[in-house]
Amino acid sequence: MDPHGKASWYYQADGRKLMDETYAPFNILPRQGPSFAPQMGGWFRKRINVIGGYKGLRMRIAGLGGTVVAKAGGSAVVTPAGDIFGALERGVIDACEWVGPHDDMKLGLQNTARYYYYPGWHEPGTVSDFGFNRKAYDALPAELKRILDLAVASNQVQGNTEYHAKNAAALERLKTEYKGKVEIVQFPAPVLRDLKKMTADVIREQSEQTPQARKVNASYARFQALLGPWDDLAEAAYHQLLRK
Repeated sequence: MDPHGKASWYYQADGRKLMDETYAPFNILPRQGPSFAPQMGGWFRKRINVIGGYKGLRMRIAGLGGTVVAKAGGSAVVTPAGDIFGALERGVIDACEWVGPHDDMKLGLQNTARYYYYPGWHEPGTVSDFGFNRKAYDALPAELKRILDLAVASNQVQGNTEYHAKNAAALERLKTEYKGKVEIVQFPAPVLRDLKKMTADVIREQSEQTPQARKVNASYARFQALLGPWDDLAEAAYHQLLRK
């Protein structure tokens, strides 16, 4: 889900309860923070026309997305932010993903690779989180717990809206200041279909590792299926109308 959908799952469904359960063994009380998504698909030195384009590709990509790239025949490399530019410029890696236009341009990635792909199929709703010592939190008076929870929620709203605006401004800069140097390209539909299938396989494999993972994934999938038809009727249809 995107940041809005994930926040809805967290606040209006089972998300918060399941997150609390998952972190409880570590004496951590989690709270959702700002989202760093939707992200872009990444910077590539060559075009990706078919899923076979990933074969032998060395890509800086972390998490489950990296597992999917490996399934597609590539190599997932986890490179720290400060080293991404140099690695891509020297050809140590062939492609990379970081976040979106705003953060990517801060690293100067627009000067390393020509093709900037979208959508960020691997991280449409990445959310950061806060972790509080559970015993310390439980010892607080009720009003201070409430204040802390509201402060975190406020930070999430501020962060989400800030990223939304900054990415829009950065995208406009890319289109104007780097016209002819950077191509903003959509992944071909067949490539996205193949990545979707591989992603489903990876999520299934990961979710079957523990009972808690199965429980979380089942809840997440149910809520995603519930939101989908409404998102299609409301947001998706509206955005299509605006572009006509």
